[in-house]
Amino acid sequence: MAIQQIDLPITGMTCAGCVRTVERALTKTEGVEGANVNLATERAHVEFDPAKTSVGEIIDRVSRAGYGVAQASIELPITGMTCASCVRNVERAVSKVPGILSVNVNLATEKASVTYLPGTVRRSDLIKAVENAGYGVLDLSNAEAPEDAERKARQAEIDRQKRLLLIGIAFSLPLFLLSMGRDLLMSSLASANAAANAGHSMGMSATPEVHPLLAWLLWPGWPFVFGLLATPVQFVVGRQYVVGAIKAARNRSANMDTLIAMGSLAAYIYSVFVLIGMVLGLTDVIGDHVYFETAAVIITLITLGKLLEARAKGRTSEAIKALMGLAPKTATLLRDGQEIEVPVDDVMQGDVLVVRPGERIPVDGVVIEGRSAVDESMLTGESLPVNKSVGSEVISATVNKQGRLVVEATKVGAQTALAQIVRLVEQAQGSKAPIQRVADQVSGVFVPVVLVLATLTFLAWLVIGQVGFVTAMVHTVAVLVIACPCALGLATPTAIMVGTGKGAEMGILFKNSEALENAHRLKVIALDKTGTITKGEPSVTDVLPFNGFDKDDLLRMAAVAERGSEHPLGQAVVKAAQDVGLKLAQPEGFEAESGRGVRATVEGKTVLVGSPRFVREQGIDLSAYEAQVQALQARARTAVLAVVDGAVAGLIGIADTIKEGSREAIADLQALGLEVVMITGDNQLTAQAIADEVGIKRVLAEVLPGQKADTVKALQAEGKKAAMVGDGINDAPALAQADVGIAIGTGTDIAMEASDVTLMSGDLRGVARAIRLSKATMRTIYQNLFWAFIYNIILIPVAMLGLLVPMLAAGAMAFSSVFVVSNSLRLRGKKLRGDAPTLERAGVALKADAAQGA
Repeated sequence: MAIQQIDLPITGMTCAGCVRTVERALTKTEGVEGANVNLATERAHVEFDPAKTSVGEIIDRVSRAGYGVAQASIELPITGMTCASCVRNVERAVSKVPGILSVNVNLATEKASVTYLPGTVRRSDLIKAVENAGYGVLDLSNAEAPEDAERKARQAEIDRQKRLLLIGIAFSLPLFLLSMGRDLLMSSLASANAAANAGHSMGMSATPEVHPLLAWLLWPGWPFVFGLLATPVQFVVGRQYVVGAIKAARNRSANMDTLIAMGSLAAYIYSVFVLIGMVLGLTDVIGDHVYFETAAVIITLITLGKLLEARAKGRTSEAIKALMGLAPKTATLLRDGQEIEVPVDDVMQGDVLVVRPGERIPVDGVVIEGRSAVDESMLTGESLPVNKSVGSEVISATVNKQGRLVVEATKVGAQTALAQIVRLVEQAQGSKAPIQRVADQVSGVFVPVVLVLATLTFLAWLVIGQVGFVTAMVHTVAVLVIACPCALGLATPTAIMVGTGKGAEMGILFKNSEALENAHRLKVIALDKTGTITKGEPSVTDVLPFNGFDKDDLLRMAAVAERGSEHPLGQAVVKAAQDVGLKLAQPEGFEAESGRGVRATVEGKTVLVGSPRFVREQGIDLSAYEAQVQALQARARTAVLAVVDGAVAGLIGIADTIKEGSREAIADLQALGLEVVMITGDNQLTAQAIADEVGIKRVLAEVLPGQKADTVKALQAEGKKAAMVGDGINDAPALAQADVGIAIGTGTDIAMEASDVTLMSGDLRGVARAIRLSKATMRTIYQNLFWAFIYNIILIPVAMLGLLVPMLAAGAMAFSSVFVVSNSLRLRGKKLRGDAPTLERAGVALKADAAQGA
């Protein structure tokens, strides 16, 4: 194979030493013939043998050397795909373009997600590759929004299929009725003639008579009329299948179009030869029965299926369309005291906007004037409006219910929470679930296997069955038409689309379809205590001074030491001191040990503030204070000790409030058969008191932040699939370690990379909802795959045995894909126990608000 060249945009290089390192790493890669790295352009020119290595392996080598390779991604809306074979054709065509790193084509969304090297690939190159493979790419270069252009294009396709179906029905229905009527009449006449002949041989006479109203069906020119009626169906309605089959053949592959085109053309072409034989007087050789109605009805029924499938597929993405539709088109800009209405796309960060009662908030921002209640249910799932005042953050597309708000824009365009949600949902819908691999592998060989089976059917009936060419052909057509690769291709992605869309409506965002699949296998749910079970807003409840210190001295010394701390407990101590009016100086020599305590110099004295364990590790005897510590811990208080110049100055009790809904959420998880575990840095006594309050039976206490990931790993070592639920900040390593990481969000910061699932509200009850949604989605996928496999496993042999006529086979095939998509759509109406408000239930007022905001 010829040597190929590629330019890689390298990131992370700072000097000539970096250049040498990258060059050395590249040249040591097997298959790389030469590498030249330029620091100024930050690019590496690599010559390599594609038979020995790949671009992916070269990039991996650069990564292992400690540098990166810049990558970009693009999404192409594909037209003309009909089945899983089309997906593979597009993926194969695009992946051959130099500079392409990965291609993922989704049949349900009809989109191709392409990752490539920036500067090496243009969009036009990708479009050309797709078009050369026989498919199309929507042109989104006009001014209208991409989703609007896509919606119009999808609707145009539905309208086209509708027109073709009407043409098919207009010609196929009379053709079918006339042909079947004629066949039945001729069959009954043949039977009557046979009976008459038998009676005549026995001395009886009987002459079959035809009713005058039916005699016209015996006109010998009807087969030619049937041919005229079938031709528009075959070459106008059926052209799309013939063209699709030709394109597939050019790419040395076969798809659903191949099967339909071969089946319908076989019946049509044979019938044409029969007409020629009738003209030439060769009916004794070729026969006199035509099958034009078979070809026409097959094409019409398949087109009906395509129309129903296109409509249903459009509905699978309605959730994401509804989210997009929430964004207002205009905003009221406050400039020089004047209110000006501008397109929302013109709003920039820092602009001041006015939001009147009943309007939707156009962008993410901070309230700088006014008070109101804002309905965030359509994004966070919180049913009650949230009070907003000066300093409060607001989210785009939420509804201002009461007062006038003046908002300063902080995030606009693609940075808004709504845009991030849409992006996450689209990313999840476009990803392939692990369970889909089985269907993909089967789809890869499905059509070739069907073609082999059809050939065997023809030969078996012709040679073994000795039924003649016509009967063997009819059975072969039935085999070609009954096979349905589309159902296999649509079984998983349609359910994933509906499931992730429903999750978005409920404030549950799945990062990818793998997370949606894994969630239904969970056996253990590990909950971080602070911010997850509790509000994460601890407050000082007890101040117990020792050794001559008074309460104010104790609180002041501890608060000054904690001023440099970011830990919630330290901040609680500082707030308590400020609330009673104590003046706090700045600490000197501040040192913090994560999750344990702090050390600082305050007023010339060495002050330690931290957990009993931390203080003991400093060599200080706490035996005289154990009773007071345990008494606080028994009341679910976190005990914090303050030590001044080696003497214990006192004990501070800090408590965190249990979140509303935490008890219900934990009971709900346990009702699902899941083991709930609480992970906390608190001591065992305090942790157990909180666990008892919320109904948790297993507690893992005194776990430092850096140990949470190891704790999750230990739970996994018990042979159970484990989820970690946390706030997505200190818990990031544990979230990444878990089989499913679930981050509790706030609705404004939802791009938590470490987690697999994000709950936009802080409601812990969303965890059970997410798991129920996963179970419902996977149940739907299993049903779809069972149907797709069983349908083909049963009906293909039935057709091979000659027990299925081609027209019924076409009807069954058309129904198969529609069944899969419709079954997936049932998820939209699935009632999950403890459902949060969805878009449909976010209030009738939302529609009015949307109309007003638009």
